Amino acid sequence: MPPAGPRSVVIELNAVLVALIDDQPQVLTLEDGALLPSGPFEGDHPTLQTGLRAWVERQTHHPLGYVEQLYTFADRYRTDAASGRRIVSISYLGLTRERSMKGEREPGWRSWYRYFPWEDWRDGRPAVVAKVILPKLGTWIDDARDAAAKRERRQRVEQCFEQGAWNDEMTLQRYELLYEAAAVPEAGRPRRPIADPVPGDTMRYDHRRILATGLARLRAKIKYRPVVFELMPPDFTLGQLQRAVEALAGRPLHKQNFRRLVDQQGLVEETGTVTAGTGGRPGKLYRFRREILLERAVAGTKLPLARAE
Repeated sequence: MPPAGPRSVVIELNAVLVALIDDQPQVLTLEDGALLPSGPFEGDHPTLQTGLRAWVERQTHHPLGYVEQLYTFADRYRTDAASGRRIVSISYLGLTRERSMKGEREPGWRSWYRYFPWEDWRDGRPAVVAKVILPKLGTWIDDARDAAAKRERRQRVEQCFEQGAWNDEMTLQRYELLYEAAAVPEAGRPRRPIADPVPGDTMRYDHRRILATGLARLRAKIKYRPVVFELMPPDFTLGQLQRAVEALAGRPLHKQNFRRLVDQQGLVEETGTVTAGTGGRPGKLYRFRREILLERAVAGTKLPLARAE
């Protein structure tokens, strides 16, 4: 086989591995939060997913459970500076209940709201939106070349950031809009200096863009598939389940509506036990009814865990 040339392609595998820890959606990272677990697809890997699992377990000592392919990033600018080879990243979304042990490259859990502080609306609109983001985007609108461009920019800003139009699934669109407006320093394109970036932890290469893609996918998925239970302990209270969905969606849910929705769908069943008393009223414990997957598959219906407001 001839050696790799300057126009050859390297396949890289990336993992967005999510857990719920202390009511926060957290992602497993390397090198003090700067990287997602990743590595090249090698000749001895029988499949892409096998290669991904091997890299994650080698780097973090964390076994992968639920995994699905997320997206393929193959933009023209994704090249290795030293060799000139083009890098194609195939990313995966993984869900887990477990914390990781130390691996060879110091893995650690980081709340995804450290990278996207404007995405957490559980306590109302984040202050960073009104104080920092909207003023910056207002300047970006004013700098448009003509009236039509200003109108188009204003519509995009309203669609992405205005409170009445807030859509929790548009994480990637908001992040890439901020990049286009020179408000964040990286979005998978060649770096350029940002004088006063919007607050939020950065990552190397385009890993924050990959993370934004994973966040958007998971927010959409919890509305029609019961993947939230992949993040829950075997037994849980309905309050814990609601806080989990709120943490992922980044917005509050109406308690009675949420519980009625869960009950109507038959997603959970009582275990017959309650939480240990800690000064408050013991809560009933529930578990996920896994047989519901087969029931709904036979019926040909989906499992919407929709926004309960």
